[in-house]
Amino acid sequence: MRLGIPMDGVAYNREISCSQVQSRRGFASEAGLPPHQEIGMPSLSPTMTEGNIARWLKKEGDKMSPGEVMCEVETDKATVEMECMEEGYLAKIIKGDGSKEIKVGEIIAITVEEEKDIAKFKDYSPSASDSGAPAAKKLAAPPPSKQEPVEQPVSSPEPKTFKPISPSSEDRIFASPLARKMAEDHKVPLSSIKGTGPDGHIVKADIEDYLASPGKEVSARTPKTKDAKLAALDYVDIPHSQIRKVTASRLLFSKQTIPHYYLTVDACVDKLMDLRSQLNSLQEAAGGKRISVNDLVIKAAALALRKVPQCNSSWTDDYIRQYNNVNINVAVQTENGLYVPVIRDADKKGLSTIAEEVKHLAQKAKENSLKPEDYEGGTFTVSNLGGPFGIKQFCAIINPPQSGILAVGSAEKRVIPGLEPEQFKFASFMSVTLSCDHRVIDGAIGAEWLKAFKGYIENPESMLL
Repeated sequence: MRLGIPMDGVAYNREISCSQVQSRRGFASEAGLPPHQEIGMPSLSPTMTEGNIARWLKKEGDKMSPGEVMCEVETDKATVEMECMEEGYLAKIIKGDGSKEIKVGEIIAITVEEEKDIAKFKDYSPSASDSGAPAAKKLAAPPPSKQEPVEQPVSSPEPKTFKPISPSSEDRIFASPLARKMAEDHKVPLSSIKGTGPDGHIVKADIEDYLASPGKEVSARTPKTKDAKLAALDYVDIPHSQIRKVTASRLLFSKQTIPHYYLTVDACVDKLMDLRSQLNSLQEAAGGKRISVNDLVIKAAALALRKVPQCNSSWTDDYIRQYNNVNINVAVQTENGLYVPVIRDADKKGLSTIAEEVKHLAQKAKENSLKPEDYEGGTFTVSNLGGPFGIKQFCAIINPPQSGILAVGSAEKRVIPGLEPEQFKFASFMSVTLSCDHRVIDGAIGAEWLKAFKGYIENPESMLL
């Protein structure tokens, strides 16, 4: 995917019309700098607040022509090529290869129109007001000064060791210097000892009596052993990828702000498996993609949303938005993280089309080449851990701003009792759990949706009508 960046600072995408780079043109100044262009980190998706520079394809001093790629930017979902739309020269790279966590709008490069102006930016660095960081610095500056008075008592050995244990940490404990030293050496909380000295002062004999009592010395030395074990741990720190940080932020937001509740049903999939076999025979004969169980689940979920549109909605502070389009996000796990590409208008598409789109988008997710239109605009999500991993049942976290997500478990054979005592038969059942936003979907509505979904799964021919 390519993002066009003209020299006047306006970004456009041949495939994403709303993308925009925050840039501005600089005019000749008293500092002797010629006219130049400050290129800022672009905002490439509604959830993007920062990005990384994967690599620069141009180096300082290079001439740039319209259509040439300047660099590759790693967003929360994809790697995007930024290309120049006007002739000019790359005078200064502010953020080099591998630069991470660059805020949207923060300056990443300087371009000029004349080659002779390149040298004047050799030692250039953006001012604090232009770098996009001043706000963070101003916010970050006050806390240390506020914390200074707090840090002073913490630096004292006594409060550090005994304050958490003391039932009344604000009451002063009187002890002789030798008693304090013994207590510190043996990790004894002074608050646990009753002093026998003048006016209740704790003296050396009180510490010795405490250590002589059963189990005291052993328990006092236990933390040293634990500390030694912790220090011996072998570990590796893995830096957060951009998508990992975004996924963590959105899922935390979901669990903290959305009142989840869960509904689970078991659906018989014998007829579904028979229909799938018949359809795949036809697909193979026609040279098409094989249809998976998940493709059938997506279709059934889309039709159930059309039948129960209340579940195809989002919550806002002023109203509930009910969507006319049924766009199903499909969870795809990759080495880079979790992606949720979208199947648009899944209720109107045939199973072969859904199968082709799912496989195509899953491959793009694994290659980290999804475009914003490949994952934005979903109204409901399906997550399947049954087929790939054999998970029997699980509860998924809602993908905001959606109001529901379906967690699909594995199918298993069960014995079904017959009418007579010795009659029985075998059947395969699949467990599915619907996570609902209770602000939007009442319990009875969620149950109605699951009933519709189960009906399509157990009578799959109705999906073809």
